[in-house]
Amino acid sequence: MTLKLHNTRSGKKEEFVPLNDNKVGMYVCGPTVYDDCHVGHARSYVAFDVIRRYLLFLGYDVTHVQNFTDVDDNIINRSAEKGVRPQELAEHYTEEYFRDIDPLGILRADHYPRASRYIKEMQEVVLRLIEKGHAYEVDGSVYFSIETAKDRFGQLRHQSLDEMLNGARVEVDERKRDPKDFALWKAAKPGEISWDSPWGKGRPGWHIECSTMATALLGNTLDIHGGGMDLIFPHHESEILQSECYTGEPFARYWLHNGFLRINEEKMSKSLGNFFTIKEIYERFEPMVLRFFLVYTHYRSPIDFSDAGLEEAERSFERLRVFRERLKGSLKEAVQTDKGDPSPFIALAEEARDAFIKAMDDDFNTRNAIAAIFTMVGEGNRLLDSMKRPYPGEGLNTLMETFDTLTKDILGLRFEARERPAGALTPALVELLIEVRQLARNEKNWALADHIRAKLKEMGIALEDSGEETTWKFVER
Repeated sequence: MTLKLHNTRSGKKEEFVPLNDNKVGMYVCGPTVYDDCHVGHARSYVAFDVIRRYLLFLGYDVTHVQNFTDVDDNIINRSAEKGVRPQELAEHYTEEYFRDIDPLGILRADHYPRASRYIKEMQEVVLRLIEKGHAYEVDGSVYFSIETAKDRFGQLRHQSLDEMLNGARVEVDERKRDPKDFALWKAAKPGEISWDSPWGKGRPGWHIECSTMATALLGNTLDIHGGGMDLIFPHHESEILQSECYTGEPFARYWLHNGFLRINEEKMSKSLGNFFTIKEIYERFEPMVLRFFLVYTHYRSPIDFSDAGLEEAERSFERLRVFRERLKGSLKEAVQTDKGDPSPFIALAEEARDAFIKAMDDDFNTRNAIAAIFTMVGEGNRLLDSMKRPYPGEGLNTLMETFDTLTKDILGLRFEARERPAGALTPALVELLIEVRQLARNEKNWALADHIRAKLKEMGIALEDSGEETTWKFVER
């Protein structure tokens, strides 16, 4: 199959063809750093991390850019509340961002541009927009004139400007020629952080930041521009206007937007006050459980956030971890065999890999991709249960390598023992409990033997007795 992705601009799936051969420029809107990240942020950054990882797997040379908005009304207001400089507040929460995000296994972007470090470049873009008749200055502020680019509006929302503005928050300013116009540069208010400019002291508007940083680092036309669905309007629509009026070229070939994280069918957001920080989730669940919870839903679909959902993700993730540890243990006693019939482990690995790629080529469908992995796990456990030891080494190696490629390299899951939650079972611990149970049986302590079997079953481990030998396997709970 060929990779196809859903382009918000066209509203349909399109074959992915980068602008320059196998080089991919991907820009993802980052956080405004005035508070700790919440789980909604994690949803977006994990989604685009998987997309990047899959593009790398396919052999693309990906340049990933994610910005930090460190100049913003929220930052100014929060810094005033805390009695610190805006730059100090922004720097603190930028560092907190990495403390929150790194445990999720998200690859570091190639560039993390900060708005405060691109002031000169933003001013140059604004000056050019004024020269081309797309912007105007009033009392030290500069506004983009919507009237001059009406034909470019609505590329993502597929609505008229009036329809998009219906119910939307519009910055009220009587100095604007048209209420719909938006600020490219804001004149400084007393006491605010500001920079010198041709129009006096001021600071950039929100939308101009991303347009400037994206084109500065990736060129006039991006291959992929990503972010949450809440950014489509006004932010991304405004980016298109500014960028295309400035360069005269298409701003992005493919627009990808992840779905919302919801609580009680409402979008999780700080403005609604219904959010959980990533730090709060780490107090109850290991980071990889949160990552698995997020990747188990297609990136464009909404996710209903709940403890029950995280607990289910924890059980499913543990099933993957137990299977991987079983493979590792089996490989220690595997042997190389003479050439003969193809190993069923190799055939299983190939089937799983093909099904996984088919799902991911269909707009990064991680839910179907993970289903292919669990099919591999189920069939792999069946083969291990049915085959005599020692297992064929070549086949097990192939299965292990495939499992790691799909789960670790592409989905970004990690299975280190140090991240094991309290109470999780390792194969070694299962074997030890089986030995204790056997001792209890030898002493005719049937109550203890039955208790061990029952507890293991509750934890997803089924025991099968055959004479003096007991085998085990992972089962659904």
